[in-house]
Amino acid sequence: MAWNIPGKKNNGGSGGNGRSPWKPTGGGRGGGGGGAFDGILDALRRLPGGGGGGPLRWIAIALVVWLLFSSFVLIGEQQRGVVLRFGQAARVMQPGPNFKIPWPIERVIKVNATSIRTFSNTVPVLTRDENIVVVSLNVQYRVGDPELYLFGTRDAERVLEQVAQGVVREQVGRSDLDTVLGARGPLSAIAGKQLQDSLDIYRTGLIVTELNLQDARPPEEVKPAFDAVNSAQQVQESLVNEARAYAAKIVPEARGEASRTRTVAEGYKTASIARATGDAMRFSLLLDEYRNAPEVTRKRLWLQTLEEVLADNRKVIGGDGRQLIYVPMGGQGSGGGSGPPVLPAEVISPSVGATREQPARTQTTPRPTRGEGGTR
Repeated sequence: MAWNIPGKKNNGGSGGNGRSPWKPTGGGRGGGGGGAFDGILDALRRLPGGGGGGPLRWIAIALVVWLLFSSFVLIGEQQRGVVLRFGQAARVMQPGPNFKIPWPIERVIKVNATSIRTFSNTVPVLTRDENIVVVSLNVQYRVGDPELYLFGTRDAERVLEQVAQGVVREQVGRSDLDTVLGARGPLSAIAGKQLQDSLDIYRTGLIVTELNLQDARPPEEVKPAFDAVNSAQQVQESLVNEARAYAAKIVPEARGEASRTRTVAEGYKTASIARATGDAMRFSLLLDEYRNAPEVTRKRLWLQTLEEVLADNRKVIGGDGRQLIYVPMGGQGSGGGSGPPVLPAEVISPSVGATREQPARTQTTPRPTRGEGGTR
């Protein structure tokens, strides 16, 4: 590149061979042009004081470079950019390269919108049955709406912490101690839904991904009494289980005994009805026989009755034909194993006209059984 030589004129008015010191001697389009960059340089050169090495040219170059870099914004994969135009939220930039109007017209606030944040705390709560428990809660959340997160409320995370504690106190306060200690899953689900609804009302822009009630324990001051209550409850459960096992064993036996008794009763009922029916038929037949032969039937009935009566009594028959009723003494009943004592014939039934030399003969008959024929 040839520079202007002092003392010589050129077409550009700067002296020399007529070529501008800002243009190359050869190459370029249009017979020595430098393209778009040359156009920018020509514009800078035409500024007041830009023909030489004045400071305005460098200020202009720095301003252009600053404007270019200020208009370009790169948003990360986990970020969202909230564009503020004169301090008011205008739009939200998505991940990747984005452009904006240079400051002070627009500026960008980057928000980490995909990372999971955590809040944990331990709060004492009074249950519905007036027991104090210390509940440990854990809340996991993320930013769902960056614009609401920044400008919907003063401090969204502080609001979440206070609302989470209030929701847990409310749900635990509506439950019994046993539910809080042993069934915290449903309580966590209800508390998480209620927390999300409250955050939406307060315009925090946060989304609750999970809420857990990790632990519930009594305060240290009442822990011995609480352990004693738990021991009593375990004993109660053990006794209840034993009672249920006993019931499971004894109830089938009782049902079997009841079924057996019922079966015996049914059999007795059937037998009684059959016996009564047979007696009625026998009486009817006997009545017919009595109508046909009254005297014979009457005598036969009398003999049968007498046979049945005498069959249950022990008899001692004397030699003279007299009949004596023997009453057993000393525990010798009719069902005893030993028979009546053997007595001399003279004591039992002395014979009429008998002498000392010729005692009367006696005949002892054993007790007949029922059904044997008697003397007619």
